Amino acid sequence: MDEKRREEILEVLKTVQDPELKRDIISLGMLKDVVVEGEQVRVQLEVTSGSESLRQHLKAEITALIQNKTALTDIQVNFSQPAKQNPAFQTKQPIPGVQSIIAVASGKGGVGKSTVTVNLALALQKQGHRVGIMDGDIYGPNIPLMLGVAGDARPQVDQNNKLIPIEAQGIRMISMGVLVPADQPMVWRGPMLHSAITQFVQKVAWGQLDYLLIDLPPGTGDVQLSLVQTVPLTGAVIVTTPQEVALMDVRKGIMMLRQTHVPILGVVENMTGEIFGQGGGEAAAKQYQVPFLGSIPLEGAVRTGGDAGRPVAAHNAESLAGQAFLRVSQNLLAALNSSVSA
Repeated sequence: MDEKRREEILEVLKTVQDPELKRDIISLGMLKDVVVEGEQVRVQLEVTSGSESLRQHLKAEITALIQNKTALTDIQVNFSQPAKQNPAFQTKQPIPGVQSIIAVASGKGGVGKSTVTVNLALALQKQGHRVGIMDGDIYGPNIPLMLGVAGDARPQVDQNNKLIPIEAQGIRMISMGVLVPADQPMVWRGPMLHSAITQFVQKVAWGQLDYLLIDLPPGTGDVQLSLVQTVPLTGAVIVTTPQEVALMDVRKGIMMLRQTHVPILGVVENMTGEIFGQGGGEAAAKQYQVPFLGSIPLEGAVRTGGDAGRPVAAHNAESLAGQAFLRVSQNLLAALNSSVSA
């Protein structure tokens, strides 16, 4: 094999980006092999998306770039599906006492991800499960407000120098919002954010929990990728809004999770109603062949309940939104059981 030419081609491939995630195929782990034998080049990619258009886009771009940079014309670009589970995740140490760790993610902000996280946690708790929330949104920690935690509340430290989660409405919770003053801006770079998440995983005495929900930061950038690679996740839920444009955002979330080998438990469509329409979340789930967990109607009580620290899943459970959160939690448990037994 021509190693010199192979290194030249690798430099070329560093410029090839996933068109949605806007990250190069090498940092995303999509490039699995490059073989150069004589005048022939074989590129092996691992692509989790079932989109044929994505594959054709990558194939055309890679072929054109290699031809332009090296003058080679015999170029093969092959695709494979990843193994069901990344062996690296099998070696991760679980959080002591926590049975299942579920991330709640979104392709962008403004879709009500934190609202879904809190109400989903309370719906699970009302069914008799022990539930905690890790607020991974370091820049915008809203979980304390939504759970009605006092602004001056601070976690205690146990004999092992671990933080004891604050308990609110039967939910154990840790958040940057209870560690720093509310008016203090979080002017942190990536390594500091990664360190904070690591502390939430390793230095918090969560106790015995059936489910720990992690409210991920919105988007699909470096912080989100670092978090899902740090935490031994059982699976993830993607929150979206109903519009057709949600299909693009759901794809970003799905691609991020699949590239990091996190099982996708399903999609939740939030804010369903006359203003935003309905059906985008369900259509996205169908397109990407993941479970649709249900839709949450757009009701004023959801917003006011969150602002007042009285989420509808606990304090207005008979409302349409309260019942919807209950159904979503039940569908999540079914998807979780199916994923574990598969």
